[in-house]
Amino acid sequence: MRAAVIAGVLAAVSLVPGTALASKDPAPSYGDALGNTAMETISYGPSRSQAMDVWWTPDYSKHPAVFLIHGGWWSSGDKKYMTEVTRSYVELGYTVFNLNYRLSGEAAWPAQRTDTFDAIATARRHADRWNFDPTNYVIVGFSAGGHIAAAVGTYGDGTLPGLKGVVGVSPVISPLRAYTDGAASTDPNRVKLRDAAIKLAGGCEPKGKCSRVWASMEVPWHASKRDAPMLTVHSDDEFVPVTQSLLLKDMLGQVGVKMTVFTEPGISHSAPLYRQLGVADRVQSWIQEQLS
Repeated sequence: MRAAVIAGVLAAVSLVPGTALASKDPAPSYGDALGNTAMETISYGPSRSQAMDVWWTPDYSKHPAVFLIHGGWWSSGDKKYMTEVTRSYVELGYTVFNLNYRLSGEAAWPAQRTDTFDAIATARRHADRWNFDPTNYVIVGFSAGGHIAAAVGTYGDGTLPGLKGVVGVSPVISPLRAYTDGAASTDPNRVKLRDAAIKLAGGCEPKGKCSRVWASMEVPWHASKRDAPMLTVHSDDEFVPVTQSLLLKDMLGQVGVKMTVFTEPGISHSAPLYRQLGVADRVQSWIQEQLS
């Protein structure tokens, strides 16, 4: 019976490939049913990179949502590496949108931020399709994905409809700080992060004609009083230092927005940090508070 219900849902919302993108509607790639959960991959733009996996429970009730953004130096990575994290949030009752986006080798900043906005807009426009409450969602980003999530959360006057919180796991909050740190460091990861930030900016360093794009990438400079609350987590000695998040916490605090920053011992970064004992539980508890 459940399989029949899911099949009916998928059939009712199926779109004709090729016409969907022209009308800005999502183009389904495939659908599947796993237990109580349905899943399909959706195109939200013309590039192959502009796609997201959507996991939802076809129970005819509205669910809060989690948007996941993978890391990978802005130049690599894929949503498939977020499948385990996706499942964990589906099991908690959320509709989950697991995003791919244009990488820096395909398009320079702000394409990644634009893609996230477009993915969210697509999800909200078709909220009924995935039993999603478009007034109640959070964004969770890992490493470079944490930068994208924070940039979305602080964009403009901070009035993205329905956004209740942003989480960054080892987020790159300040590409300018990463640029400076990498120039003075022998740590290969900090050097690589510096190079990755330059590539994200279109190959330009933060001076002259490129100053504007670097300013756009710099999250703390965009804090405003209507931004959503934020949570970030770092390891004490990882190559993306907690000082980056503390810069943003200070700026958000000045305009009255609450930001929580916590650290864990060690050097783990991104997903390995998230898998440390207690970290995922703490993040999930914070998300539940924002969406309750």
